[in-house]
Amino acid sequence: VLEVNPRASRTIPFISKVTGVPMVNVATKVMLGKSLKELGYSTGLWPRQKLVSIKAPVFSMSKLLGVDTYLSPEMKSTGEVMGIDYTFDAALAKALLAAGLMLLSHGAILFSIADRDKPEALAIIRKFSSISYKLYATEGTAAMIESAGLPVTMISKKLSEGHPNVIDIINDSTVNSVVNTITGGRIPLRDGFYIRRAAAEKRIPCFTSLDTVRAA
Repeated sequence: VLEVNPRASRTIPFISKVTGVPMVNVATKVMLGKSLKELGYSTGLWPRQKLVSIKAPVFSMSKLLGVDTYLSPEMKSTGEVMGIDYTFDAALAKALLAAGLMLLSHGAILFSIADRDKPEALAIIRKFSSISYKLYATEGTAAMIESAGLPVTMISKKLSEGHPNVIDIINDSTVNSVVNTITGGRIPLRDGFYIRRAAAEKRIPCFTSLDTVRAA
């Protein structure tokens, strides 16, 4: 058990919409002495619904100056959105679109991938290349992409070593999305912070998890 809330959390309206059961109304009447049977409900699992529903977090990172967009145990989401459809893929697409994380069907993307994630990231990078996305990458990631035989433009993440650098191509809209995974060391965290902050302030999708970018 992670927590017990003696209140109606934001999950309650989500579940009510998914099932069609007015949870707050039913719970209030039960607390006032009514039984589930009297209210027309029985125990057990609720019948499976035809629709698929997905809840996605919303982050207001562009308004939170100086806050790293890399997710941690701290609560950083400022809201939630809901995607509903008859298939998982369609519901997920709606949720990501509402959360501002839907990728365009074409464009340019910046990759800065931690060494441990490079093997897994290659399949994702190939997918972007196959749909005619222009690839930009920091030094180590660009070397990996080139070795796989894919076209890529190397861009420096060292801000003190001339222009253009990663911040420049985000600020001038050369790229319209960013994928940045980190190793957890102090230097990668610091380097990636500037990339993630620039993406947040430009209000373009910035993914720090390969699972999320794969879904998008």
